[in-house]
Amino acid sequence: MSAKRAERLVNLVFALLGTRQFVTAERIRSTVPGYEQADGTERADEAFKRMFERDKTDLRELGVPLETGRTSMFDTDDGYRIARSAYELPEITLTGDEAAAVGLALRLWQSAQLGGAAQGALVKLRAAGVDVDGAGALPLQPRLDGGEPAFDACYTAARDRRLLTFTYTRPDEDTGVRRRVHPWGVVSWHGRWYLVGHDLDRDGTRVFRLSRVTGTARAAGPSDAFTPPDDLDLAAVVARQVGRPEHVAVLLVRPGTAVGLRRRAADLGPAPDGDDRLELRTTELWALADEIAAHGPDVLVESPPELRSAVVERLTRLAASA
Repeated sequence: MSAKRAERLVNLVFALLGTRQFVTAERIRSTVPGYEQADGTERADEAFKRMFERDKTDLRELGVPLETGRTSMFDTDDGYRIARSAYELPEITLTGDEAAAVGLALRLWQSAQLGGAAQGALVKLRAAGVDVDGAGALPLQPRLDGGEPAFDACYTAARDRRLLTFTYTRPDEDTGVRRRVHPWGVVSWHGRWYLVGHDLDRDGTRVFRLSRVTGTARAAGPSDAFTPPDDLDLAAVVARQVGRPEHVAVLLVRPGTAVGLRRRAADLGPAPDGDDRLELRTTELWALADEIAAHGPDVLVESPPELRSAVVERLTRLAASA
Protein backbone atom coordinates (compact mmCIF):
# COMPACT_ATOMS: atom_id res chain seq x y z
CA MET A 1 0.00 0.00 0.00
CA SER A 2 1.38 3.41 -0.95
CA ALA A 3 1.98 6.07 1.69
CA LYS A 4 -0.63 8.36 0.12
CA ARG A 5 -3.28 5.66 0.19
CA ALA A 6 -2.49 4.77 3.80
CA GLU A 7 -2.66 8.45 4.78
CA ARG A 8 -6.04 8.79 3.03
CA LEU A 9 -7.40 5.77 4.91
CA VAL A 10 -6.27 7.25 8.21
CA ASN A 11 -7.94 10.55 7.32
CA LEU A 12 -11.13 8.69 6.46
CA VAL A 13 -11.14 6.80 9.76
CA PHE A 14 -10.62 9.99 11.77
CA ALA A 15 -13.42 11.76 9.89
CA LEU A 16 -15.94 8.95 10.41
CA LEU A 17 -14.99 8.50 14.07
CA GLY A 18 -15.59 12.18 14.71
CA THR A 19 -19.32 12.11 13.97
CA ARG A 20 -22.39 10.25 15.25
CA GLN A 21 -24.31 10.90 12.02
CA PHE A 22 -23.96 9.02 8.78
CA VAL A 23 -21.79 10.97 6.34
CA THR A 24 -22.57 10.76 2.64
CA ALA A 25 -19.95 9.92 0.04
CA GLU A 26 -20.13 13.43 -1.43
CA ARG A 27 -19.50 15.00 1.97
CA ILE A 28 -16.55 12.64 2.48
CA ARG A 29 -15.24 13.62 -0.95
CA SER A 30 -15.28 17.32 -0.08
CA THR A 31 -13.88 17.05 3.47
CA VAL A 32 -11.41 14.15 3.57
CA PRO A 33 -7.99 14.97 2.06
CA GLY A 34 -6.75 12.67 -0.69
CA TYR A 35 -9.86 12.16 -2.82
CA GLU A 36 -10.42 13.28 -6.41
CA GLN A 37 -12.32 16.55 -6.12
CA ALA A 38 -15.39 17.31 -8.22
CA ASP A 39 -14.74 19.36 -11.35
CA GLY A 40 -17.94 18.64 -13.25
CA THR A 41 -16.47 15.84 -15.36
CA GLU A 42 -17.45 12.19 -15.45
CA ARG A 43 -13.79 11.21 -15.26
CA ALA A 44 -13.37 12.83 -11.83
CA ASP A 45 -16.63 11.31 -10.56
CA GLU A 46 -15.67 7.83 -11.70
CA ALA A 47 -12.19 8.18 -10.22
CA PHE A 48 -13.65 9.13 -6.84
CA LYS A 49 -16.17 6.28 -6.89
CA ARG A 50 -13.49 3.67 -7.64
CA MET A 51 -11.17 5.09 -4.98
CA PHE A 52 -13.89 5.26 -2.33
CA GLU A 53 -15.17 1.74 -3.02
CA ARG A 54 -11.63 0.40 -2.74
CA ASP A 55 -11.08 2.28 0.53
CA LYS A 56 -14.29 0.92 2.05
CA THR A 57 -13.22 -2.60 1.16
CA ASP A 58 -9.76 -2.04 2.64
CA LEU A 59 -11.17 -0.70 5.92
CA ARG A 60 -13.53 -3.64 6.34
CA GLU A 61 -10.76 -6.13 5.55
CA LEU A 62 -8.66 -4.42 8.23
CA GLY A 63 -11.45 -4.99 10.74
CA VAL A 64 -12.69 -1.39 10.94
CA PRO A 65 -16.44 -1.48 11.82
CA LEU A 66 -17.66 0.71 8.95
CA GLU A 67 -21.44 1.13 9.11
CA THR A 68 -23.80 2.12 6.28
CA GLY A 69 -27.12 3.83 6.91
CA ARG A 70 -29.13 7.05 7.00
CA THR A 71 -29.42 9.54 9.82
CA SER A 72 -33.09 10.35 9.20
CA MET A 73 -35.98 9.21 7.03
CA PHE A 74 -35.60 12.34 4.90
CA ASP A 75 -32.08 11.46 3.72
CA THR A 76 -31.94 10.41 0.08
CA ASP A 77 -28.46 8.84 0.05
CA ASP A 78 -26.74 6.31 2.27
CA GLY A 79 -23.98 7.52 4.53
CA TYR A 80 -21.14 6.03 6.50
CA ARG A 81 -19.80 6.14 10.04
CA ILE A 82 -17.58 4.20 12.43
CA ALA A 83 -19.14 3.37 15.78
CA ARG A 84 -16.66 4.50 18.41
CA SER A 85 -17.82 1.86 20.89
CA ALA A 86 -17.02 -0.90 18.39
CA TYR A 87 -13.66 0.60 17.38
CA GLU A 88 -12.11 1.70 20.67
CA LEU A 89 -9.32 -0.36 22.19
CA PRO A 90 -10.02 -2.54 25.23
CA GLU A 91 -8.34 -1.74 28.52
CA ILE A 92 -4.56 -1.55 28.13
CA THR A 93 -2.25 -2.84 30.84
CA LEU A 94 1.47 -2.04 30.68
CA THR A 95 4.25 -2.85 33.10
CA GLY A 96 6.38 -0.03 34.46
CA ASP A 97 9.17 -0.83 31.98
CA GLU A 98 6.75 -0.92 29.05
CA ALA A 99 5.22 2.42 30.04
CA ALA A 100 8.70 3.90 30.32
CA ALA A 101 9.50 2.58 26.82
CA VAL A 102 6.41 4.34 25.47
CA GLY A 103 7.56 7.56 27.10
CA LEU A 104 11.02 7.14 25.59
CA ALA A 105 9.52 6.55 22.14
CA LEU A 106 7.42 9.68 22.53
CA ARG A 107 10.54 11.76 23.17
CA LEU A 108 12.20 10.28 20.08
CA TRP A 109 9.31 11.07 17.76
CA GLN A 110 8.99 14.57 19.16
CA SER A 111 12.64 15.15 18.24
CA ALA A 112 11.90 13.68 14.79
CA GLN A 113 9.27 16.40 14.25
CA LEU A 114 6.49 13.84 14.29
CA GLY A 115 5.29 15.16 17.63
CA GLY A 116 1.66 15.49 16.58
CA ALA A 117 1.24 11.77 15.96
CA ALA A 118 3.23 10.91 19.08
CA GLN A 119 1.19 13.25 21.24
CA GLY A 120 -2.03 11.78 19.86
CA ALA A 121 -0.84 8.29 20.75
CA LEU A 122 0.10 9.46 24.23
CA VAL A 123 -3.32 11.02 24.79
CA LYS A 124 -5.03 7.78 23.74
CA LEU A 125 -2.90 5.74 26.12
CA ARG A 126 -3.61 8.09 29.02
CA ALA A 127 -7.31 8.01 28.18
CA ALA A 128 -7.14 4.23 28.47
CA GLY A 129 -5.82 4.57 32.00
CA VAL A 130 -2.12 4.02 31.27
CA ASP A 131 0.21 6.26 33.26
CA VAL A 132 2.92 7.18 30.75
CA ASP A 133 5.67 9.54 31.84
CA GLY A 134 7.10 11.27 28.78
CA ALA A 135 10.10 12.54 30.74
CA GLY A 136 11.09 9.11 32.03
CA ALA A 137 12.18 8.15 35.51
CA LEU A 138 15.72 9.45 34.95
CA PRO A 139 16.63 12.57 32.94
CA LEU A 140 18.68 10.71 30.31
CA GLN A 141 17.95 11.45 26.66
CA PRO A 142 17.84 8.45 24.30
CA ARG A 143 20.85 8.22 22.04
CA LEU A 144 18.66 7.86 18.96
CA ASP A 145 17.91 11.34 17.63
CA GLY A 146 15.54 12.06 14.80
CA GLY A 147 16.42 15.74 14.75
CA GLU A 148 18.71 15.53 11.69
CA PRO A 149 18.16 18.63 9.51
CA ALA A 150 17.66 16.45 6.42
CA PHE A 151 15.11 14.14 8.07
CA ASP A 152 11.93 15.87 6.93
CA ALA A 153 13.01 16.31 3.30
CA CYS A 154 14.24 12.71 3.00
CA TYR A 155 11.19 11.21 4.69
CA THR A 156 8.76 13.27 2.59
CA ALA A 157 10.55 12.49 -0.69
CA ALA A 158 10.53 8.76 0.12
CA ARG A 159 6.86 8.88 1.05
CA ASP A 160 5.89 10.70 -2.16
CA ARG A 161 8.42 8.78 -4.30
CA ARG A 162 10.05 11.90 -5.71
CA LEU A 163 13.61 12.47 -6.88
CA LEU A 164 15.83 13.72 -4.05
CA THR A 165 19.00 15.78 -4.46
CA PHE A 166 21.48 16.63 -1.71
CA THR A 167 25.15 17.10 -0.95
CA TYR A 168 26.78 14.18 0.86
CA THR A 169 30.19 14.19 2.57
CA ARG A 170 31.77 10.80 3.22
CA PRO A 171 34.27 10.36 6.10
CA ASP A 172 37.15 10.01 3.63
CA GLU A 173 36.20 13.15 1.67
CA ASP A 174 37.02 16.79 2.42
CA THR A 175 34.18 18.23 0.36
CA GLY A 176 30.67 17.02 -0.33
CA VAL A 177 29.44 15.53 -3.60
CA ARG A 178 26.05 16.21 -5.13
CA ARG A 179 23.82 13.13 -5.20
CA ARG A 180 20.64 12.36 -7.15
CA VAL A 181 18.68 9.57 -5.51
CA HIS A 182 15.36 7.78 -5.79
CA PRO A 183 14.72 7.48 -2.02
CA TRP A 184 13.16 4.20 -0.92
CA GLY A 185 12.87 5.00 2.77
CA VAL A 186 14.41 6.34 5.97
CA VAL A 187 15.28 3.88 8.74
CA SER A 188 16.85 3.97 12.19
CA TRP A 189 19.66 1.45 12.66
CA HIS A 190 21.71 1.18 15.86
CA GLY A 191 21.19 4.77 16.94
CA ARG A 192 21.57 6.47 13.54
CA TRP A 193 19.18 7.57 10.80
CA TYR A 194 19.90 6.33 7.27
CA LEU A 195 18.42 6.99 3.84
CA VAL A 196 18.25 4.00 1.50
CA GLY A 197 17.69 4.45 -2.22
CA HIS A 198 18.88 4.10 -5.79
CA ASP A 199 21.73 6.45 -6.70
CA LEU A 200 21.03 7.55 -10.27
CA ASP A 201 24.58 8.67 -11.09
CA ARG A 202 26.17 5.49 -9.74
CA ASP A 203 23.31 3.24 -10.91
CA GLY A 204 23.14 1.22 -7.72
CA THR A 205 21.66 0.86 -4.25
CA ARG A 206 23.27 3.22 -1.76
CA VAL A 207 22.95 4.00 1.96
CA PHE A 208 23.40 7.56 3.26
CA ARG A 209 23.76 8.53 6.91
CA LEU A 210 21.60 11.61 7.45
CA SER A 211 24.17 13.29 9.70
CA ARG A 212 26.49 13.46 6.66
CA VAL A 213 23.95 15.20 4.44
CA THR A 214 25.05 18.83 4.20
CA GLY A 215 23.21 21.84 2.87
CA THR A 216 19.53 21.48 1.99
CA ALA A 217 18.04 18.26 0.66
CA ARG A 218 15.40 18.98 -1.98
CA ALA A 219 12.72 16.92 -3.69
CA ALA A 220 12.10 17.53 -7.38
CA GLY A 221 9.86 16.27 -10.14
CA PRO A 222 6.49 14.51 -9.98
CA SER A 223 5.25 12.14 -7.31
CA ASP A 224 5.29 8.36 -7.89
CA ALA A 225 8.32 8.74 -10.16
CA PHE A 226 9.70 5.31 -9.20
CA THR A 227 8.76 2.08 -7.45
CA PRO A 228 10.91 0.59 -4.64
CA PRO A 229 11.66 -3.15 -4.77
CA ASP A 230 8.78 -5.33 -3.57
CA ASP A 231 10.95 -7.32 -1.13
CA LEU A 232 12.72 -4.26 0.27
CA ASP A 233 14.02 -4.56 3.86
CA LEU A 234 15.56 -1.18 4.71
CA ALA A 235 17.26 -2.34 7.90
CA ALA A 236 18.81 -5.34 6.14
CA VAL A 237 20.21 -3.10 3.40
CA VAL A 238 21.78 -0.80 5.98
CA ALA A 239 23.16 -3.73 7.97
CA ARG A 240 24.91 -5.11 4.89
CA GLN A 241 26.53 -1.79 3.99
CA VAL A 242 27.21 -0.34 7.43
CA GLY A 243 28.44 -3.36 9.39
CA ARG A 244 29.80 -2.88 12.91
CA PRO A 245 31.59 -5.23 15.35
CA GLU A 246 29.32 -7.04 17.77
CA HIS A 247 29.85 -6.75 21.54
CA VAL A 248 28.68 -9.31 24.10
CA ALA A 249 27.51 -7.81 27.40
CA VAL A 250 26.81 -9.74 30.61
CA LEU A 251 24.40 -8.00 32.99
CA LEU A 252 23.21 -8.58 36.55
CA VAL A 253 19.53 -7.66 36.75
CA ARG A 254 17.25 -7.57 39.77
CA PRO A 255 14.30 -9.98 39.45
CA GLY A 256 11.17 -8.40 38.04
CA THR A 257 12.93 -5.38 36.51
CA ALA A 258 14.27 -4.28 33.10
CA VAL A 259 11.65 -6.08 31.01
CA GLY A 260 12.85 -4.39 27.83
CA LEU A 261 16.40 -5.67 28.26
CA ARG A 262 15.20 -9.17 29.14
CA ARG A 263 13.28 -9.49 25.90
CA ARG A 264 16.47 -9.11 23.87
CA ALA A 265 18.81 -11.06 26.14
CA ALA A 266 19.70 -14.69 26.78
CA ASP A 267 19.18 -15.97 30.34
CA LEU A 268 22.43 -17.25 31.89
CA GLY A 269 20.78 -18.30 35.15
CA PRO A 270 20.81 -16.82 38.65
CA ALA A 271 23.83 -15.10 40.16
CA PRO A 272 25.03 -16.02 43.70
CA ASP A 273 23.35 -12.92 45.20
CA GLY A 274 19.98 -13.77 43.65
CA ASP A 275 20.13 -11.42 40.66
CA ASP A 276 19.58 -12.72 37.13
CA ARG A 277 22.55 -12.97 34.77
CA LEU A 278 21.73 -11.99 31.20
CA GLU A 279 23.77 -12.01 28.01
CA LEU A 280 22.99 -9.32 25.46
CA ARG A 281 24.63 -8.73 22.06
CA THR A 282 24.86 -5.25 20.53
CA THR A 283 26.71 -3.32 17.84
CA GLU A 284 25.99 0.02 19.57
CA LEU A 285 27.72 -0.18 22.94
CA TRP A 286 27.17 3.43 23.96
CA ALA A 287 23.47 3.35 23.20
CA LEU A 288 23.24 0.27 25.44
CA ALA A 289 25.07 2.22 28.17
CA ASP A 290 22.38 4.93 27.97
CA GLU A 291 19.65 2.29 28.30
CA ILE A 292 21.30 0.51 31.24
CA ALA A 293 21.93 3.78 33.10
CA ALA A 294 18.24 4.61 32.85
CA HIS A 295 17.52 1.55 35.04
CA GLY A 296 19.67 2.91 37.89
CA PRO A 297 20.60 0.31 40.54
CA ASP A 298 18.41 -2.41 39.01
CA VAL A 299 21.01 -3.32 36.36
CA LEU A 300 24.77 -3.81 36.85
CA VAL A 301 27.34 -4.53 34.14
CA GLU A 302 29.57 -7.54 34.69
CA SER A 303 31.36 -7.24 31.34
CA PRO A 304 32.81 -5.85 29.14
CA PRO A 305 34.76 -3.31 31.22
CA GLU A 306 34.30 -0.47 28.71
CA LEU A 307 30.52 -0.80 28.97
CA ARG A 308 30.70 -0.82 32.76
CA SER A 309 32.84 2.34 32.70
CA ALA A 310 30.43 4.05 30.32
CA VAL A 311 27.45 3.33 32.60
CA VAL A 312 29.34 4.52 35.69
CA GLU A 313 30.30 7.72 33.86
CA ARG A 314 26.67 8.42 32.94
CA LEU A 315 25.38 7.81 36.46
CA THR A 316 28.18 9.93 37.96
CA ARG A 317 27.30 12.79 35.62
CA LEU A 318 23.63 12.43 36.52
CA ALA A 319 24.36 12.46 40.26
CA ALA A 320 26.50 15.59 39.89
CA SER A 321 23.75 17.43 38.01
CA ALA A 322 21.20 16.50 40.67
